[in-house]
Amino acid sequence: MTVIAVYPGTFDPVTNGHSDLVDRASRLFDKVIVAIAASPSKAPLFDLGHRIQLAEKVLSKHNNVEICGFSDLLVDFVHKQQAHVILRGLRVVSDFEFEMQLASMNRHLAPEIETLFLTPSEKSSFISSSLVKEIASHNGDVSEFVHSLVVDELRAKYT
Repeated sequence: MTVIAVYPGTFDPVTNGHSDLVDRASRLFDKVIVAIAASPSKAPLFDLGHRIQLAEKVLSKHNNVEICGFSDLLVDFVHKQQAHVILRGLRVVSDFEFEMQLASMNRHLAPEIETLFLTPSEKSSFISSSLVKEIASHNGDVSEFVHSLVVDELRAKYT
């Protein structure tokens, strides 16, 4: 079975929490497509192509994981990929309300597509891309929260 894995946010930057969810999803499904949203309205730190390249490097150990960018409706992207499942990450209880709203809208638009939720490991449940960016922007050490390649990219971006 193929799953489209889309996490809240835009993989800007890809965190250890994202990696944890992809690791576990890759054991559950034959193929995992990590769909990285363009989301220009969110003013991401890195452009879409750069986020895709970083995710490909960070997640390269998985043979059954493919990284794709998209800018259309998620359900349309899922259909194009001939997938049937959207996998979303839920870090904290406050994520649940928004994620339920998204899942309900996606089910309304495409009832044949299921949404599944995975929670992160306890060691990464507090990590968010926005917190990582905030710490990095003040020259804080984020090496505990992201891959070393991402640390280097953040340092380059903020110096």
